Amino acid sequence: MISVLIADDHAVVRRGLAMFLTEFDDLKLVGEAVNGAEAIRLCNELHPHVLLLDMALPDLNGIVVTQTVRAQNPTTEVVVLTGTYDDNLVLDALQAGAIGYIHKDASVSEMVNAIRSAHAGKPALSSAATQSLINLAAPCKPAPHYNLTERERAILRAMVEGLNNQEIADRLFVSRATVKASVSTILSKLGVESRIDAVRLALQESLVNQSK
Repeated sequence: MISVLIADDHAVVRRGLAMFLTEFDDLKLVGEAVNGAEAIRLCNELHPHVLLLDMALPDLNGIVVTQTVRAQNPTTEVVVLTGTYDDNLVLDALQAGAIGYIHKDASVSEMVNAIRSAHAGKPALSSAATQSLINLAAPCKPAPHYNLTERERAILRAMVEGLNNQEIADRLFVSRATVKASVSTILSKLGVESRIDAVRLALQESLVNQSK
């Protein structure tokens, strides 16, 4: 059972999210917050697996809430909800510790997949958010050299897109074992310990552009 806390100042949005959560046996709504301070307090009390967090709350912005929740409750993953896409906010949210960034108009299946992916420790970025970050990163600054091979850069880009090892193997026509070994090598070269950290670094430093 994946416990979920919703933080949004609009009652209609909270009600809609709460209703779809009841349709899935592996999801459980444990609380609702109307502002950032309440979201932080409820996370400390309830320790939900996933926090669905509105980026634009009336008291604290989503970045501050994300940073605080992740610092105080590292087992709670944060999926940011937004009404609009802002490239800088997506990057800021990831750097603050969010694992997901999706639009409020996402389909039920997309929302559920985002929650499940976040709980599993995998990125939950919508395709639009991923593309906007890639577009933003391109002209900003040259990417540092990490001595990644062409295949490793292709695998890293697939990781940014949220693909698992089998999906990456299918895309690149290699074995799952090859992908698994390459992912370990990528983490080592980037100096990070997890796929999430690798994705954040790739987006922050424009590494995904190198695979084009």
